[in-house]
Amino acid sequence: MKITILEGYAVNPGDLSYSPLEAFGSVKIYPRTPQNLVAEYIADSDAILVNKTIITREILLKCPNLKYIGVQATGYNVIDIEACRERGITVTNVPAYSTSAVAQLVFAFISEFACHTMLHSDSVMAGDWCRSKDFCYWKKPLTELDGKTLGIFGYGNIGSRVAKIAEAYGMKCIVTTRTPRPGINNVDFDTLLSESDFITLHAPLTPKTEGIINSASLAKMKKTACLINTARGPLVVEKDVRKALDDGTISFYAADVVSKEPMTDDNSLLGAPNCIITPHIAWAATETRSRLMNVVIQNLRSFIEGKPQNVVS
Repeated sequence: MKITILEGYAVNPGDLSYSPLEAFGSVKIYPRTPQNLVAEYIADSDAILVNKTIITREILLKCPNLKYIGVQATGYNVIDIEACRERGITVTNVPAYSTSAVAQLVFAFISEFACHTMLHSDSVMAGDWCRSKDFCYWKKPLTELDGKTLGIFGYGNIGSRVAKIAEAYGMKCIVTTRTPRPGINNVDFDTLLSESDFITLHAPLTPKTEGIINSASLAKMKKTACLINTARGPLVVEKDVRKALDDGTISFYAADVVSKEPMTDDNSLLGAPNCIITPHIAWAATETRSRLMNVVIQNLRSFIEGKPQNVVS
């Protein structure tokens, strides 16, 4: 079996190992793959592993031997699933591997908004405390999370984990989800927007959710609200978020994802006030990537043994 990995560096920059795959056949690893070279790189492959590389119908037509695509992520919208079904190609993903890590980053963002930790640390390191006439000072208002309302848009594994953490802080959680269920405070989207002190997005990207955070929805939020996006960049209309930050419609935006990644220098959010953006790191903890790789390897092993798991095609 010829196995080709198209984005080896993203998952494994050198601290993990793809060597267990060698038990299944020959392995070719490309650290990064330009989109125009995808078909060339995988032309004679039996199995490929991808992360964000787009696999279109046209590319599949140039790969007569391809039988398996292992997505090294939970989301698989980069794959033409219908074309894979037509050609009998098995596609697998890795569900739920990053639940804890993403929820952790959500609360890193929330805590930064509430405490402005880096702002005050930078101030101290610049000598401001040494010059202070008082034993303490603060440069922005601080916020206590106890009693605040957290709106969760999307209530899968990550959304539910975020809710558990929020409860430990004494926060009230309200939820908007496609499948309301007992035991959670289900509300409609407009209520989520108007009542939440913090809103965190955890919905998949679909035609219905794309651009759901826009000028109209932002206008329904509290002016003191904090918006967090660790799900998919296109859930928000970035130019509308920038305007909302500029004119004070909302107080804060934090994101680990943007509409086009890597971020482009014409992105509306570059230089935005009261905004934190991290470079899609929520999944990148060593433990998280190790868990991902273990499942990726097991997915391929199971396929070879005729018992495929985590199939999405």
